[in-house]
This record gives sequence, structure tokens and C-alpha cells, in this order.
Amino acid sequence: MSQSEKSYSTVTEWNGPHGLPRFELIKDEDFAPAFEAALAEHNADIDAIAGDPSEPTFENTIVALELAGDVLSRVSALFWNKAGADTNKVIQALEREIAPKMSRHYSKISMNAALFARVDALWEKRDSLGLSLEQTRVLERHWKGFVKAGAKLGKDQQERLAAINERLASLGANFGQNVLGDETDWALPLSSDEELVGLPDFLKDAMASAASARGKGEAYVVTLSRSIIVPFLEFSERRDLREQAFKAWVARGENGGERDNRAIVKEVLALRDEKAKLLGYKNFAALKLDNTMAKTPEAVNDLLMQVWDKAVKQAGVEEQELAALIAKDGKNHEVAPWDWRFYAEKLRTERFNFSESELKPYLQLEKIIEACFAVAKKLFGITAVPLKDVVGYHPDVRVFEIREADGTLKALFLGDYFARPSKRSGAWMSSFQSQHKLPLKNGVKGELPIIYNVCNFAKPAEGKPALLSLDDARTLFHEFGHALHGMLSDVTYPSVSGTGVSRDFVELPSQLYEHWLTVPDILKTYAVHYQTGEAMPQALLDKVLAAQTFNVGFNTVEFTSSALVDMAFHTMDKPVEDPMAVQAEVLAKIGMPASMVMRHATPHFQHVFSGDGYSAGYYSYMWSEVLDADAFAAFEETGDAFNADMAKRLKDNIYSIGGAVDPEETYKAFRGRLPSPEAMLKKRGLAA
Repeated sequence: MSQSEKSYSTVTEWNGPHGLPRFELIKDEDFAPAFEAALAEHNADIDAIAGDPSEPTFENTIVALELAGDVLSRVSALFWNKAGADTNKVIQALEREIAPKMSRHYSKISMNAALFARVDALWEKRDSLGLSLEQTRVLERHWKGFVKAGAKLGKDQQERLAAINERLASLGANFGQNVLGDETDWALPLSSDEELVGLPDFLKDAMASAASARGKGEAYVVTLSRSIIVPFLEFSERRDLREQAFKAWVARGENGGERDNRAIVKEVLALRDEKAKLLGYKNFAALKLDNTMAKTPEAVNDLLMQVWDKAVKQAGVEEQELAALIAKDGKNHEVAPWDWRFYAEKLRTERFNFSESELKPYLQLEKIIEACFAVAKKLFGITAVPLKDVVGYHPDVRVFEIREADGTLKALFLGDYFARPSKRSGAWMSSFQSQHKLPLKNGVKGELPIIYNVCNFAKPAEGKPALLSLDDARTLFHEFGHALHGMLSDVTYPSVSGTGVSRDFVELPSQLYEHWLTVPDILKTYAVHYQTGEAMPQALLDKVLAAQTFNVGFNTVEFTSSALVDMAFHTMDKPVEDPMAVQAEVLAKIGMPASMVMRHATPHFQHVFSGDGYSAGYYSYMWSEVLDADAFAAFEETGDAFNADMAKRLKDNIYSIGGAVDPEETYKAFRGRLPSPEAMLKKRGLAA
């Protein structure tokens, strides 16, 4: 066997327990030859479908497309997991090469005239094919995918569109690598008691662990990992150090030199606008929203501005309260962005008589993971069984079987919870393999979902527990909600499996799942002190629940300003010459307070510019929040957060149905109607 064949088989033949990849055998140098072979195999699949001399049928065209490129999907899943969660110079170099190559590959398929002719013929006579609802959705997805990829354009336009997509793929890879580079390279070393004043033990432990991981001899370091930078901004008494750390945090991607992302953003926006107009859309937002619940930029901006007006008013009240605390401290400075979290934490301590440092000992990572699994068992009847001897893609990764109540294996789940320099920031869910029921070439019918969560919690020192903030715990629940969407999927076709839904619906299962974290019975059972094992006292629990809408103006302004800037970029009627000027203009127009900043400034707005997954789509978190607030209210109306009938409706109509049904219809099947923003505004404490 040649080295190329060996690399191919190592990456593509998943013969670990339950069909897991053999992560321990895969080397970085295996990916390039595996990609080459998998691309060639996919091309052969496509040629066979397009060149089939028989009349096109759903089976020989659409089902064949659903199964084509399975090996390429496996190679890609492993590679992009590595690129995001445990990258290095070799992987980053290959990413810069692979991203445009994959774009070329899929452009060629989308513009294959013979292939599209077969799909188009089926679409034209779809009403006479006797298709099920799911099959109709799958056919529609393929047909629209071809059209949006330029299948109906002339040859010159197709070539230009392919070039645009290829360039966008390269720019997205570079954007993400630049942000990771800025995050990895920056650290603020601290050592003296004077520099550490105000910092709680849990944060010093995390900073010591980060210093040890960097191996540079410092006692403690502040890094730009959210699990360290945010508590540092909340607790450090040193205003000068808070300012230094905050400015580094918000300047990611905007530091000049080869890692500066501003020129990338300008080019990305120009190319996206050109792409949209080639495809007959007014702007890129109109293109992206064409197949969503929101449907139009006007509908998105209407929701965002409804929320903005209430949020900025509330933020003004909050700022006055913080200014009063500053004056009480004998200081005379304004509330600066690096002051907000510090004084907000003081105000929360004063108003609710508890602080984050008091809460954190009760939020152990291990117990919150248990809580995630326990909620899933109570709602959906599934159980997580750890596979202690199975190797994941990194030593920190944990592997679990997910089993039905009768013991049937339902899915495999991998949890990767700790920050490291090789991992991009944030948290996400993805899959190595999606659920479906189609027969494969090897005779096996269907595949189990293999789903993973990635988080960036601060890794504790040896022998100490990982303690989470309440926001961290919500993040863990959020990502596991996404994971459940993938693991509970029960559809026939891969393209509509799990999270294969519209962007502004995909956050519903994840954001909804967050609600169960703060159900009192869950906190009482799993929020136990890491030293004593005692449950969170009722008095502290009551304070935590009472404080859920504290600082809501700040949090909502941070998010909504980012979403409004995203929409503005993608609805401009003229070229964006200076993205930072546009950002400033939008923020000035809506009245952004000087005391706070966007949650994601443009040069490090990875949701929008490191690929286009959430471009003209960052609003979707809020759109889904309208849905999730209303959906949880359905449980509250029964008086039981785990009502069995409601849980079954939730599983059948939201978590297991994937994209097999239109999201409006499936939501109405669960709730009986579509929601209004009122429940969301009430949840945030912004109603009336």
C-alpha cells in the first residue's frame, strides 16, 4: 500500500468503537492525500449521476446526490474539526490551500449543466412525482442550491461567480487565522500582589494554569480567552490593567501588519455584493434571507430596532447607577467600556447580595455536564454513558454513548471543554456524521449521528475543579441543545438532518435548552459546592433567579448593535470603502452609548467574516430568542418544566424533525401558533 493509500484509509475508514474515527492514527500529513483521493471519488460520483442515460427520477438523481461524496464529507469533517479545535502551522497552511480548492470543486458541481438539467426536470414536475413532504423539501433544497450557486447563469457569469466564491473561501480562512493569531500571541503577565488585587482564587488558578500552558515562566497571565478576560474585567481593582486588557481584547484583527483584517472585510463585502447582484438579488442580505423565517432585511431590522429602543433606554438607567458607584468610590471619571463589568459586578453584589465569586464554587463543570445529561433524560428519555477508554481527537476530549430508554444506541457525543492556544475562541457544535436512514454502498442502512461540542472554559490547575460562571454554564447548555438537535434527529435524508434548518431557526433548540439550567430543581440538584458537596443555599438560589435580568440593557445593546452593523454592511446600496467608518456611522445613527462597545467589532466578527455562516444572519440569535421564550412559556403554562406531553411535542416537532418540514409549520405544530416578541422582551426584562 502506497503512503497516499495509507493516508486515505486512515482518514476515511472509521473503524473505531461504534464507527468512530481512529483519531490516534490520523497524522496531519494524511489530510492532503486523503482530500485528493476523496475529491476524485466525489467527481466520479457526480459524473455517474449527470451521465446516467435513464430518465431522471428522485431515486437516481436526488437520492444519489444525497449519498455522493460521503468519503469527502468524512475527510472534511475531520479536517475542519482539527482546523478549529486543535490547529497548528501545518493545518493552517493546508486550510489556506483547501478552502479555495473546495470552493472550486463545489462550484464545478453546481454549474454542471447536465446535472442541473436532471434536477430541474424533477423540480418542474414535482407535483406529479408522488413525493412525501420530506422528499419535496429535499428536492427543493437541491434545486434552490443549484440556482443560488449560479446554475441558471451564462457561462461568463458562472465563471465569475466561481472565482468570487473561491476568493471568499480564502479570505474567510485568513480572517479566522488572523483573529486566532492575535488571541494566541497576546498575554498580560502579572505577578505582584498589587497587580492581582481584587482577583478571586478561581481566576488566579485559571491564570496560573494559562501561564503554565504557555511555558514562559510567568506566575499568572491574563489571556484573551473569554473565560479569563471577562472575570478579569469584572474583578480587577487595577483600572489601568483593565483598560490595557480590554483594549487588546477589542482590537483583535485590527492591529496593523499582516494580521489586520480590515482590508479583508472590505474585499469580502464587495465580493458578496457582486455575488448577490449576479444572482439577481438587490443585496447580499436579500440573498441570504431568501430561505429563512425572517425572509426580508426589513423584517429583521424591524425586530432589532424594536428591541434596540428599549435596550438603549435601559442601558442609560444602568449607566447612571454605575456612575453613582464610581462617585461613591471617590472617583471622577466617566463610565468607560473597561469599567462597566467591574462596577456592574459591584452593583450586583450590592443589590442582590451575591457576587460571581460566591456563585462559582457551586458551578463545577463536571456537575453542569451531569445536569445537561439529566435534563435530556427527563425530557427525552436518553442517557449518556461515558466511554472512558476511547480516544478523542485531543486528550481533553470526552466520548459518550447516547442511549434510548430501551438501551438502543442513538448517537455518539464528544465534549471538548477547555481553552487552549490551538483552539479558536467561542463555542460551537458540529458533527462528524449526521443521522439518516438511506442504504449505503456497504449495505448498511443509515448512520448514527456523531456530534461534538467545543467550548473554551479555563482549564484548572492540576487537582482542582473547573469552576464556571453562570454565563459559562449557559453556554454549555446552549451547545448541548445544538447537540441534541443533531442527536435526536429522525429523518430519512442527510441534507435535512439535525441542524440542517434555516439559520434563524437553528438557534431555537440551543437557546431553548438554556432555560432548563435555571429550573430550580436542576440548580438544587447539580449546583453543589465543590468542597462541601452542599447544594446551593435557597437564599443564594433565589438571588440568582432574581438577578437574571440584571444588566440586561448592557447585554442587549452589545448584541443588537452587532446585529444592526451586520445588516447594514449587507444592505448597503454603494460599495463599502471603509468598513470601520460604516461601523462608526451605524453606531452613531442608532445612538450607541460611549460606555460600551459592540459584542463583536468588525475586524474580529468571526460569525460574519470567517466564512459566511452568520453573515446577514447574526440577528438570528434574537429571532430564535423570540421562539425560545415563547416555547418555554408553553412548559411554564402547564406548571411543570418537564411536562411529558409538552416534551413529546417538543421532541417530535422541533428536535427530531430537522429540516424535513417548513420551520413555521413545525413550530405551529408544537405551539399551535407563531410567537410575538412579547415573551422574549418579558424574559429580558424589557417589556413595557
